[in-house]
Parts: sequence; structure tokens; C-alpha cells
Amino acid sequence: MTTHALLQAFKASKPAFGAWITLPGVLNARAVAQASPHLSWVMIDCEHGLTSLQPGAAESIQAITGLGPNAPSPLVRIPATGFSNSTSWQIKYALDAGARGVLVPMVSTAEKAREIVADSRFPPGGRRGFGSPFTHGTWGVNAAEYLNSANENVVVMIQIETKEGVKNVEAIAAVDGIDCLFIGPYDLSLAIYCTSGKQSLKRAEEGFDIINVTSDIGAMTESLAASLTAAVGGESGAAAFRY
Repeated sequence: MTTHALLQAFKASKPAFGAWITLPGVLNARAVAQASPHLSWVMIDCEHGLTSLQPGAAESIQAITGLGPNAPSPLVRIPATGFSNSTSWQIKYALDAGARGVLVPMVSTAEKAREIVADSRFPPGGRRGFGSPFTHGTWGVNAAEYLNSANENVVVMIQIETKEGVKNVEAIAAVDGIDCLFIGPYDLSLAIYCTSGKQSLKRAEEGFDIINVTSDIGAMTESLAASLTAAVGGESGAAAFRY
């Protein structure tokens, strides 16, 4: 199996730092993925970002994995939420596109978590169908190798971002096959999702496993604002709210 930086970080029990991709386009995706050797993952946001699930996410995944063995793991947040019944085909699209993992928003029950796991695993561990002639190539393996290893290597992530989800979090966490619980800070109003390196260091010291550091649009606007403030002889003030 080709590189999977996020999974390697999990196995090494070290914090996995990542960045959010909200802007569409393969050049943007590659630029973010190449930004730092400390990136373990990048999240292609097809829910609130401007990248379409198909073909946008697939093209971005290809652009990222094409960077070689040191590329961060490309993950996809699907647009459908855990409240709906339409998550199955969207998980299939994201994984068939070659994503190393999938993130499903608004998961509030253990029952929905089990459905997501089933949709993300090939039989006998789940009900994911196989048929794409492209997926295994994106991973850098043949079809048989992908089928034999995907269930152990695809990372299944869900977002806890509702009152019901918090109430059921222990039951959700106990679902076999869920690899990561990701806090949805804006809907849950709990600031665990990070938007700066300083915040990320604090969360790493607290023992969090997967930590967002910044986003493409956040990093770009922050850098522009700082440069222009310096150009007019000003001093950097408090950081503006950003995603």
C-alpha cells in the first residue's frame, strides 16, 4: 500500500496535523498539500467548501497523490449529513475517487455510525461495492491489493456536532470501525477545531490525535492582511474570525 501519512501518524500515536481545503481546483489542492512536510492530511471540503464531490474531489485527490510518497493523506468531507439517507452513495463516490478517508457530518446516533462503517468497508466487513477501474491506481496498487487492504486502510471519520450526538457519544465511539470522532465546533459551539498553529500545539499537548491547523482561505487572508498591515506601518492586531 502506498503512503498514508494520517494512518501512519495514528499507528505511531503522534498528533496528525492537517489543513482544510475549501477552494476548488487542482492547483489549489496541490499548493496546500505541498505547503509543509508536517502535514499528515488535507480535508477536501465538499460540504461547505466550493469543491464538488464529482469530479472536483476526484481531480483534487489525483493532484495530491501525484505528489509522491510524501504527500499528505487526501480526505473528503461529503456534503450529505448524518441526518439523511443519502450518505451511502456519497461515501462511495469519495472512496472510489481514491480518498484515504471520509468524514461524514452531523452524526448523532450509533445506528447511523454503523451504517457509515458498512458503506465504507467491503464485504464481509461492510456493504461497499467495488467496480471502479481507477481507485486502486490512485492508491498505487493493483485491484486485488486494494480489495485486500482497503478495509484496514480507509479512515472512517464522523462529526459530533449536535446535542444528540454529545448525548450518544460513548455509544457512537464504541461502534467498531469508527476511526475518528471529529468535533464540529460551529454547530456545537465547542472550540476544538483549530485555526492557528498556537491553538494546534495546545490541542496536541492535551492529547488530541487529529488536529486541523488552518485552511486555504484562512491562511491566504491572514497572510495578505499581515503583509498589508506591515506595508502601511501598522501592527498586527487580534486575528479576525476565520474558518
